[in-house]
Parts: sequence; structure tokens; C-alpha cells
Amino acid sequence: MQSLSHAPTDPAFVQDPYPFYDRLRAAGDLALWRDYGLICATSHRAVHALLRDRRFGREIPAELVMPVPEHLRPFYRIEDNSMLELEAPRHPRLRGLVLRAFTTRRIRDLGPDIAALTHRLIDDFPEGEVDLLPAFCQPIPVIVIARLLGVPDSMAPQLLDWSNAMVAMYQARRTAEIEHAAARAAADFALFLEGYIDRRRATPRNDLLTDLIAAEEAGERLTTDELIATCVLLLNAGHEATVHTMGNSIKTLLETGTAITAANAAPVVEEILRHDPPLHMFTRYAYEDAALFGHRFRRGDKVALLLGAAGRDPHVYAEPQRFDPARAAPAHHAFGGGPHFCVGAPLARLELCVALPILFARLPGLRLSQPPRYGDVYHFHGLEKLMVRR
Repeated sequence: MQSLSHAPTDPAFVQDPYPFYDRLRAAGDLALWRDYGLICATSHRAVHALLRDRRFGREIPAELVMPVPEHLRPFYRIEDNSMLELEAPRHPRLRGLVLRAFTTRRIRDLGPDIAALTHRLIDDFPEGEVDLLPAFCQPIPVIVIARLLGVPDSMAPQLLDWSNAMVAMYQARRTAEIEHAAARAAADFALFLEGYIDRRRATPRNDLLTDLIAAEEAGERLTTDELIATCVLLLNAGHEATVHTMGNSIKTLLETGTAITAANAAPVVEEILRHDPPLHMFTRYAYEDAALFGHRFRRGDKVALLLGAAGRDPHVYAEPQRFDPARAAPAHHAFGGGPHFCVGAPLARLELCVALPILFARLPGLRLSQPPRYGDVYHFHGLEKLMVRR
């Protein structure tokens, strides 16, 4: 197996990681990324296979679990109950209960609300130059999730602050300061949600939180800790991915001159998710010895699935660097796959397909006023600013 190196915080990599992915992929389906000390799946077929192989999973094997540092206990109290980090039997139980509340109809019915919110945000744009990240891309997903949970819009900035602090834990630039900030945010977030859950148990309403509390399967319900972790996951995962995709989408559409309307929004959004996805790395542990793509994994081995590399695989996508909404090709992996396929994918797609056509219809002269730059947030991939003029 070939071994390559490139720091994920290197400024050149932050702005364009795809050339390094090409080098990794040229080394084979699997290659060692020395900076992480991880074997990486880089091809479309390798990522596809590992996402679905039940011999691999998200949950750390019991013998590898390390004691949680005292200062991170509030953060891992939530993480340890998050279905994103669990496997059977807890994962299917939690996922099944969440899907009983987070239904297709509930998501579909949000369309008019998302459209109205989009128009209001555009109405509030200042004259001249505007940064679309805080003015447009960030408010939509956080306000939608807040409303779903029955939380007032006025809480959205606080939810966003908590989410940003917690999600920073997954970034390559993680520091002790980031860890302490994440723990404080987790403790405050959990305290707020615990009170909210108590009030909803006493006074049910027509919102997702009430439905999550009531969701039942084979006599089982979500515990308070599981409810807290689920609400945090819905906000953090949904907000982070959708904000980055929204920003990457607008950048790509403006740079390529691609038109987006309600009629073509779906294929345009899918091509954006392939071409410049919001999450570039997802990891798995081997639960047993397994031979794949010329390598023998041992129980406990950790493997990185490079979603960003899989979407640019030239064996699957002709001219993969070219943005082409009309291309006919296999599905991308931006939302993962297998048992952990993103439960929020339908909501993210709806937000993008509703908001982006409205933005470009309302502001047909929209143009970039400064070159967009990606933030140092790997293994996420999103802009730090998106300055435009009408």
C-alpha cells in the first residue's frame, strides 16, 4: 500500500483538497494518509463498499475505548448517546424511533415555511455588499430545525453558537481551547434541552420534539439522554452540512454561470453535492478481520472514507472536475450510505431546492464581490465568507 502525506490544515489543501485526493486515488482503492496515520478509501467503489459492509462500523470496539478526560465529560455525555456514533443493537433502535417522528410528510410540509423564510432573509439584505453566510446560508437550516423542535426563532443564534462550538471538535485544527469550548457548549445545550423536554412532556405540542418523546417501538421510548443527543445531532449535523452546501452551491453557480430554477433544482443540487460536498471524511472501525481491496484489516483498525475523493473518481464520473448537472452517473456519497445514511438528507435537499432558486430569481444580477475562500475546518469543507453584490 502506498503512503502519502499532506497536512489537512495546509492553506493550499484547505482551498483545494482535490489534487491530493487524485494522488491518493492513483495509488489504489486504499492508501495510507500519513498525517492522520489512517488507511483511506479513495475510490467510489471502495467508499461504497465500506459504507455498507457490516464488518465495519462507527462505534469504537470495546477494547479500544479510552477513559474520557474530565474536562470533556459534558461533550461525551451527548456523544455516547448519539446514534451517529453507535451500532446495533442501539443504533437501529434509536434510528427507528427517530424516523417514526421525522417523517417524509413532516419534512415535505416545511416547503412553504422555508420559502417564506428565504424571502424574508432576502428582504433584509443590506444594499451593496453582503456576506451570504451569516445573512442567508446559516439562518435557514438553524431556524428550520428550531421550528421543527418547537424552539422560538429568537433562540436560533444561541443554538448556532452551541452547534459551532461542538462541531469544532471534529476539525483537524482541534486544540485544548476548542475542547473546553465544546464541553461548555454541550453542558449548556443539554441543560436547555432537558428543561424543554420536561415542558413538552407536561404540555405536548405539534412539533418534532413532542413526537420524539411519544415515539415508541416494541414498548421502548427514547430516554432523556437519548432525546438530548438526538436533538443535538439533528441541529449540529443538519446545520453544519447544509450551511456548507448552501455556500458551496452559490459559489459554484456564480463561478460557472449555471442557472437554477425550481424545475432543475434537484439535479443541480445533486451535482453540487458530488462536485464539492460539505463533509470529506467519515471513519469506520473494523469489527473483525476482513480482506478488502488487497488489504487485510484487523479488528480495531480504523479506516477513513474520503467522500470528497469518491465524488471525483474518474472511473465513475467523466471529467469529474467539471460541474455538469446534466451528467448521468451513479449516486454520490455526500450523505453517506448503508445503516448510517443521513436521516436529515431529505430536509437538506428540500432546503437547498427551495432556497437556491428563490435567491437567484429574486437577485438575477447576483455576483461575487470578493474571491470566496474556504475555511480551515477539515474534515468539513465550506467557505469562511461569501461576499456578493446584487
